[in-house]
Amino acid sequence: MLFFIIWPLFALICLGYILVQRGFPDPAFWPAAERVNYFVLFPALLVSSLSDAPVRDPQMLRLGGAAVVTILIAALAMALTRRAHPMPAARFGPLLQGTVRFNTYLGLAVVATLAGPVGIERAAVYLAIAVPLVNVLSIMALTEPGQARTPLAMLRTMARNPLILACLGGIALALTGWGLPFGTGGFLDLLAQASLPLGLLCVGAALQPAALRRNGPTLAASSALRLLLMPLLAAFTARAVGLGGIEALVLIVFSAIPTASTSYVLTRQLKGDGTLMAGIVTSQTIAAIATIPLALWVLGH
Repeated sequence: MLFFIIWPLFALICLGYILVQRGFPDPAFWPAAERVNYFVLFPALLVSSLSDAPVRDPQMLRLGGAAVVTILIAALAMALTRRAHPMPAARFGPLLQGTVRFNTYLGLAVVATLAGPVGIERAAVYLAIAVPLVNVLSIMALTEPGQARTPLAMLRTMARNPLILACLGGIALALTGWGLPFGTGGFLDLLAQASLPLGLLCVGAALQPAALRRNGPTLAASSALRLLLMPLLAAFTARAVGLGGIEALVLIVFSAIPTASTSYVLTRQLKGDGTLMAGIVTSQTIAAIATIPLALWVLGH
């Protein structure tokens, strides 16, 4: 049963929450651990996974195209909803992020559990396409139309994103065929092994149950959109473009997982509704314990 296969991943998230509530090892540890993972360990995982990935495989092109189509359809639906029910960017930004963004740590951990190293390889290709796209959409959603950020400003923001840089570097290595010479592959693999467990602990440490006391109907609607409708949309998209096997699994998993914890950081930076964003992250992460196995079972993965 899928639940019993992936429950250890959620056990790590719960452990992270318990540890931070107990003040162990120290409150200052968790922000530092998240930064180490975000800037060092997780980029190492992406580079090592992408360096030998079959990026020229037609299935990889289909996976990238399906990722773009799925995300853009969801973003367009959110934009049309905003037109019908106007709301400020401070509130729309969290809602859009709650629909199109994804928790990369949990997504990779689920794919690795279900499909092993080949799954991680395919997932890294997905991330190389989807991470820049959802970052641009999130920044646009958090910005009022009259205060639109210039393309140059967005490029500068993405140029500072270590995940995007790692994806570009890994794809460049794959395209040139250079790989990771002089033992650097082994070095990056060692760093990568620590990334997913630490990342899941940090996901749990970032949960804010107090944020669930407000915006109840909105949080429920956001969770339904992200955890139930998005994987269904991904499954239809996969079938439409002829995507199957591990590639379809990757697309559906990354559409079925909760939104990224870092959405809260971006929301605060751009003066959005941080309380709403924290509630969306927390409610989706809790609900995903049940919805991820359900979505994968219903959709045949």
